[in-house]
Amino acid sequence: MKRLSSLICVIITLNLFSQETVKDTLSGKKQDLEEVVVSAFRASEDTPMTFIEIDAKDISPLNLGQDLPTILNFTPSVITHSDAGNGIGYSAMHIRGSDETRINVTINGIPLNDSESQNSYWVDLPDLSSSISNIQIQRGVGTSTNGSGAFGGSINILTDIHSDYPSAEISNSFGSYGTLKNSIKFSTGLLNDKIEFSGRFSKLSSDGYIDRASSDLKSYFLQGIYETDNTVIKILNFAGNEITYQSWYGIDLNTLSTNRTYNPAGLYKDEDGKVMFYDKQEDNYKQDHYQFHWNQKINENWIGNLSLHYTHGKGYYEEYKEDQHMEDYGLSHHGDAVDIDGEEEHEKTDLIRRLWLENHFYGTVFNFVNETEKYELIFGGSYNSYKGDHFGKVIWAREAGESEIRHKFYDNYGDKNEANFYSKLDYHLNDKISLFGDLQLRNINYNASLSSAGWYDDGHNHGAKGDNFSEKIDKKFNFFNPKLGIYYKMNNNNDFYFSFAKAHREPTRADYENGNPFPETLNDFELGWKRKSEKSKININFYFMNYKNQLVLTGQSDGLGNRLRANIGSSYRAGIEYAGVYFLSDKFTLKPNFTLSSNKNKEYYFELDGSLKNFGDTDLSFSPNIIASNSLIFKPSFYFTIFLNSKYISKQYLSNTNVETSKLDSFFVNDLGMEHEFSIPGLVNDARINLLINNLFDLKYVSHGTHYFYNDSSSGSLKTTASASYFPMAGRNFLIGLNLKF
Repeated sequence: MKRLSSLICVIITLNLFSQETVKDTLSGKKQDLEEVVVSAFRASEDTPMTFIEIDAKDISPLNLGQDLPTILNFTPSVITHSDAGNGIGYSAMHIRGSDETRINVTINGIPLNDSESQNSYWVDLPDLSSSISNIQIQRGVGTSTNGSGAFGGSINILTDIHSDYPSAEISNSFGSYGTLKNSIKFSTGLLNDKIEFSGRFSKLSSDGYIDRASSDLKSYFLQGIYETDNTVIKILNFAGNEITYQSWYGIDLNTLSTNRTYNPAGLYKDEDGKVMFYDKQEDNYKQDHYQFHWNQKINENWIGNLSLHYTHGKGYYEEYKEDQHMEDYGLSHHGDAVDIDGEEEHEKTDLIRRLWLENHFYGTVFNFVNETEKYELIFGGSYNSYKGDHFGKVIWAREAGESEIRHKFYDNYGDKNEANFYSKLDYHLNDKISLFGDLQLRNINYNASLSSAGWYDDGHNHGAKGDNFSEKIDKKFNFFNPKLGIYYKMNNNNDFYFSFAKAHREPTRADYENGNPFPETLNDFELGWKRKSEKSKININFYFMNYKNQLVLTGQSDGLGNRLRANIGSSYRAGIEYAGVYFLSDKFTLKPNFTLSSNKNKEYYFELDGSLKNFGDTDLSFSPNIIASNSLIFKPSFYFTIFLNSKYISKQYLSNTNVETSKLDSFFVNDLGMEHEFSIPGLVNDARINLLINNLFDLKYVSHGTHYFYNDSSSGSLKTTASASYFPMAGRNFLIGLNLKF
């Protein structure tokens, strides 16, 4: 009854965080050349695909320190989770059930996803949301043409565009769990109507909801713009430095009920047997981004863009590890190994290790746009190169023998080169019908060395490395990804569209380290209806995503915290998405969205009790059948706004077997927010006070977890047991912010 009432409540108050908007393309209306940098892979008004756009003004009420995935939590088909429990630190999002490695993210057209892991680590760019002008979120394959293929969705970010007038802005916020954010922004305005310099400096810290899940985050964003009627040149440098205490281990069911904030990371026992927690069990990483963009209007019909980019990242995990086999780390032994029950027992030691990653990512992106009254033609491409060094150092060991300080126990590499070329055509047959085509060729060359030593294992019996594990990767892929669609404007109020898109993706480094993966193939069918009137705006979209060799999350993670994935043969995701905006009166607005879906493995097989078992058509892991959100907005005056954001997620499974131990219960969460705008004549032009109360009704819920299987033969026959770990989210908590713009 409680679940039914929750679902009824969410349907009554169904939410769309941001009204679906579309920006002008080059046709007919003058468009700022700065936006052309992303026009080549963004959807426009008559693109036959589903998407939403979110502007800076939509982000500002929630931009009080939480990561971008948490801010985007109320957009259609999205679910989010946070390791620290309060949306600060390591956070991630899923779209249509697809995890963060399958969401293509670009910043000004430059890929953000890490080349090897294919993940986007938002924690590496803290407070990025304060430098965003606009975000477009496409669901499904979409039109994304740079970076790894989109298998759940795409997030295209446009950073701050130029400001005509000089300004300075100070933002400060604080809240629960010791959260504190300080940010300063500035702009010179256009100097001589041609040049602008702007920037932002931010510092953010939080203790986290989970024990010791602290975050110490710093970032900056600097930009120079040269602009004339026909030319825009932008140079950007933005960077982030994050130090977070590890909190990605999770807790078992018993601990969840007795001590839900417990964090086992860093636990060890001293020489007297006293339980301790290592104070430097942390992730320390710095990432610097450099971008150069040149947008040129060549003539009345042609516009070109050339972009160059370089990203440098360097950092490490530092961990205290007990009872480690010395041979796994190449450490010298004190004496001979001990023989126990006829088996050789190698000497063990406690140690502190650092697992390092240093990488360089650079390349170029270009496109040309040709537009006439009948069509818009875009062709372009990119070439990107990634060089990564993976190595580990022992910085202390209780029994190190004759080993040197900071002994390096592994040294691997990852080199990946990618080139893609594409051509897109949007052809207008008449005033009502337009045809869309997008052809892409993508070439990948990936070479890497891997580690298979015992230090890498997580101790769980998931058989991750497979029978033919190789310590080398030498792979080449050539993918052809076509997209076709039709858009029909029936009248001024109703539009219909249909599209088909094919996409391919290569496996990640972790996929190769933990198995023998195959590349994936997706056929995506989308059918939609858009309706708008003076009082409402809706978008209903049907989708069917048919996969071959889909790499889905197994529920497990390895010793480095990577979420393990495995090919599952044939599978699909099918559903209906609804998003709307209803102007109930001059003061009340309702913005609902929901997704009803079926996400299935076909004939899923898994080894249980020593034999292969057919589990039938099971639900895909981390793929709830219902995702629903709502924003009820009350604006009693022009300067004051109150909003209630609601989110319902139905039950989901942490394992593709759908065994009972892997079930994650449904939850219904509400956030209450307020915003008051004012000015202080002669001092502050634009001031804003924000209040956000997250989890208003103090719900005890879990949004994410892991699931493991263990094989035990001690009884004489092989028995498989299962267990789960959970990541609890914070109860009621608050954030208060003050923003002053001069």
